[in-house]
Amino acid sequence: MRPPVPGGLRARLLGTGASVLFRRAVARLPLRVELPDGTLLGTQSETDPLPRMIIRNPAAFFARVGSQGLIGFGESYTAGEWTAPDPAAVLHVLATELTRLIPRPLQRFRAALPTPPAGELGTTDNARTNIEHHYDLSNELFHLFLDDTMTYSAALFDDAELAAGPVPWERLAAAQRHKIDRLLDAAGVHAGSRVLEIGTGWGELCVRAAARGALVHSVTLSARQQELARLRVAAAGYAESVCVELQDYRDVRGSYDAIVSVEMIEAVGYRHWPTYFECLDRLLAPGGRIALQAITMPHDRMLATRTTYTWIQKYIFPGGFLPSAEAIEDTAAQHTRLRVCEQHGFGPHYAETLRLWRERFDSRAADIESLGFDARFRRLWQFYLAYSEAGFRSRYLDVRHFVLDRPEEQR
Repeated sequence: MRPPVPGGLRARLLGTGASVLFRRAVARLPLRVELPDGTLLGTQSETDPLPRMIIRNPAAFFARVGSQGLIGFGESYTAGEWTAPDPAAVLHVLATELTRLIPRPLQRFRAALPTPPAGELGTTDNARTNIEHHYDLSNELFHLFLDDTMTYSAALFDDAELAAGPVPWERLAAAQRHKIDRLLDAAGVHAGSRVLEIGTGWGELCVRAAARGALVHSVTLSARQQELARLRVAAAGYAESVCVELQDYRDVRGSYDAIVSVEMIEAVGYRHWPTYFECLDRLLAPGGRIALQAITMPHDRMLATRTTYTWIQKYIFPGGFLPSAEAIEDTAAQHTRLRVCEQHGFGPHYAETLRLWRERFDSRAADIESLGFDARFRRLWQFYLAYSEAGFRSRYLDVRHFVLDRPEEQR
């Protein structure tokens, strides 16, 4: 169901204010913003084509943005009130200028924006519902735009290949396997290792760890992921050495030589980071190592937005919140014996991964519709994938590998 356009005097006043701010902000941006009456906003270029943003219903667009900020901006795209031939290019321009789009005196009104609902915070009671909201949509849906590894996280390409880009679709699966192998190497996974994976995905990491001779315990809160991961593990011949359970990370017991978790900390929520790292510390055997892949944001932006409710949280990842690299290091140091001993950033690789997913998603529109997902859902996901790609392409977001151990056990 399409969210209603805000109405009433307050909405009209906020819409008027949003129109003034928007027009002022885009006047200096390399964008071509087209309004129905023929008005063009943004800087103009005689030679270089600029990303086009086409506003079809200005009154509704500005009413949503004025009342709901970035949530309204995304809702307006989903509702078809604005569109773009290349939404990722438009969002890249806006993401690059994100911290300067709103005049500094008005940024203090952020506290008036919505905060995350209590029912979406990452508590034990809420966590499964939050995960099901996204990952239990349909295994068939994810199969349509992911590569054969069914890996739903940043790939790690060859740097030279990435620099020569755009990377062809056929290289994505190899880059995903390269990423997984790098994490397994960082955690020291070898024959006989007892490995805990927090956040199963669809089983590729389980299979590659088991192929090394490891014994793998993988936990997920997605019933559909568990089902397909078990099938893939069995088909690869590793059913005896891999256990995939439907379980919250807080309920895991045992001792593991290596713990690997790929883009799962983002679902934990900042209030629960201490508990997350305390669990890692409790579960890691003496001398063991932890390898995490985490999406990160700048520390100052993390502090400024940690109580803000965002479009991504409302529609894509309820309960989620991105840490900064500093937050990961500080939380581990303050609450556990664990310390970050290595880290490696590769944000541009995620931008390319997301481009490949987005183009594949767009090319499979008929197949997605045949699964029962309507045009509104497809626009919502177009915006999500483009929004995410823009975040990494602008360097506002990063993705990093973190390796943690207990220094006193490594001497």
